Amino acid sequence: MFHEQITELLDREAIRDCLYRYCRGIDRADEAALRSAYWPDAHDHHGAYSGSAEGFIEFALNVFKTEPRNFHQITNVLIEFIDPATAAVESYFTALQRGPDGARTERQVLLCGRYCDLFQKRDGEWRIAERTVVYDWVEEQTAPATSEAERFGLRQPIGASYPTDPVYALGKRRSET
Repeated sequence: MFHEQITELLDREAIRDCLYRYCRGIDRADEAALRSAYWPDAHDHHGAYSGSAEGFIEFALNVFKTEPRNFHQITNVLIEFIDPATAAVESYFTALQRGPDGARTERQVLLCGRYCDLFQKRDGEWRIAERTVVYDWVEEQTAPATSEAERFGLRQPIGASYPTDPVYALGKRRSET
């Protein structure tokens, strides 16, 4: 009994970690992190996109490598195990996305909703096998008219895409020790 409880706690933490890798991957346009969140045969129903996770990853990387600001947060993670290798996971998200709208102006969108995921454990690893994104709030906002330098001022460094974001320097330090 005790062993099963420990295994369940470790599985829950592995699922949460996968969700957080997804957020880093999407926000930093980090292809390796994004791919590590999905099984290669996974499906994603993500707004106007519905198809393979591979197709979504390619679509997202093309969009988010050109958009300077993306910020996803995960909260209220509810994990319900169907069996020892399958879990239904509902995660609330908030995403703020800012970037060019094609007319040389910036657009900003606040998205709130839920990731409804089917997770599978294969060879001891949890990843998303199927995702449906449910939108509960979409708000078009007016992007600030100021430049990044004016907005951020002395608050440095500013977040960036892979591999220049400061978080990746931490990983390099870890691998050097």
